[in-house]
Amino acid sequence: MTIPSTMYAWRKHKGNPVPVWEGVPVPSTPPTGFLVKLLASGVCHSDQALLDVEDRPQFNDVYTLGHEGCGEIVSIGTNVSDPRFVIGTKVALLAVPGCGLPTCAECSRDLAQLCPSGQHHGIGQDGFYAEYVTIDQRGVVLLPNGVTPAIGAIATDAVTTAYHGIVRRAQVQKSETVFLFGLGGLGFNALQIVHSYIGARVIVSDIRGEKLTAAKELGIPDSDIVPLGTSVAEFIARNEIRVDTVLEFVGARQTFADAQRIVRPGGKVLCVGTGERMNELNMKNGIRKRLSFLFSYGGQRGDLEEVLGLIARGVLRPRVRMQSIREFPEVLRRLGEGGVEDRVALIPV
Repeated sequence: MTIPSTMYAWRKHKGNPVPVWEGVPVPSTPPTGFLVKLLASGVCHSDQALLDVEDRPQFNDVYTLGHEGCGEIVSIGTNVSDPRFVIGTKVALLAVPGCGLPTCAECSRDLAQLCPSGQHHGIGQDGFYAEYVTIDQRGVVLLPNGVTPAIGAIATDAVTTAYHGIVRRAQVQKSETVFLFGLGGLGFNALQIVHSYIGARVIVSDIRGEKLTAAKELGIPDSDIVPLGTSVAEFIARNEIRVDTVLEFVGARQTFADAQRIVRPGGKVLCVGTGERMNELNMKNGIRKRLSFLFSYGGQRGDLEEVLGLIARGVLRPRVRMQSIREFPEVLRRLGEGGVEDRVALIPV
């Protein structure tokens, strides 16, 4: 195929909280990676935060937004020898694959998503709201047959982040009773991971009735759905439920306080949601109950491979709808206002 010399992308300019749609050069293929033509890019709440935040030293003054991507390889670097990747191969793209160096303080501890020196696509450095992107071979995962690019894109974060937190960090087991706060873009995928993959009992809470209806359609019984307007603590006490692990996918003051209140002694609280930047930890309660508080960020290549496999087998069914990439500002606005029920994948025009 003919690769153009220029393309359009949604760019963040330092000092401007509004994304700019502008023409930029198509980047050159890196020796250890690929040039990928984007087929879908997921929209996330954190895109707005990235437009507002400018105080991180690793952020470029101007960069392309978008940290959930899926595309087709159109050019291969001279140092890439993996036979699985050829021209035309469809791949899901991991935004923060890490540098992989044995001298890296984070990659050497299996914390690639915290690597400070590797590429951070769409997080201060060029990402996936564009026609093309270059990416190191460490950041690409084969898209299984039957998985659409839209699903593949949102799986890189909205599913993989939930999976990493639940399976790797909290290590939730089938024998546990789990309480899940929030059924948004990540939370609904978290529900499927606990219910459909792990097989544990999960009690759910959300402030939107349509989300609770979706949980019921997934197979969650009415007895495990906190009715709208009902106190979570009272619901748990009234039904004498012993909560082993709380999955906090909201991060609001009320939900974080409730999480500490309802979890059983010796239990775990997994923190993923960032509804508030600062929340209060009840030290006496935490010490008395000997609680474990776990924080989780992103996921890794192995997580993404496993997630895509579960999607291909029909175990997980992420909900996504598609819109044109030109509609990104409007999608982001509606997402911030709570007007987007499912994840949105942007498709090139």
